[in-house]
Amino acid sequence: MLYSEKVMDHLAHPRNVGQMEDADAIGEVGNMKCGDIMKIYLKIDENEVIQDVKFQTFGCGAAVATSSMATEMIKGKTVEEAMKLTNAAVAEALDGLPPVKMHCSVLAEEAVKSALEDYYKRQGKDPADYMAPVSGHCEDCCQQQEG
Repeated sequence: MLYSEKVMDHLAHPRNVGQMEDADAIGEVGNMKCGDIMKIYLKIDENEVIQDVKFQTFGCGAAVATSSMATEMIKGKTVEEAMKLTNAAVAEALDGLPPVKMHCSVLAEEAVKSALEDYYKRQGKDPADYMAPVSGHCEDCCQQQEG
């Protein structure tokens, strides 16, 4: 399985790794079939700009790389802009992923959107009023790999 130079760079030097004690939002997703678990922490200011983002990922190299890239893509963006993140954009930013690893980019999108959903709930807002649907589900990718 060949990974792009960008995937290898984010794997060797992941950005924004760690935990955030005073996070304004936390999202956690995982799939026990593939063993990947991602946790995203967001620090959001009064203008709804993501000032800081951290992640913790347990999984394969592609899971770490997609988490790292996703955090880079949403840092400094508004909550509304971050909501538009797609797994395809994450994979494209990494110069592609092998088909059997595309579920990692889906998981990264799910983790970001899970954190944004948590943010809205903490604000006393109904996430359904603000959130776009996730463009895929990790379970779908993992089931396709098995079948």
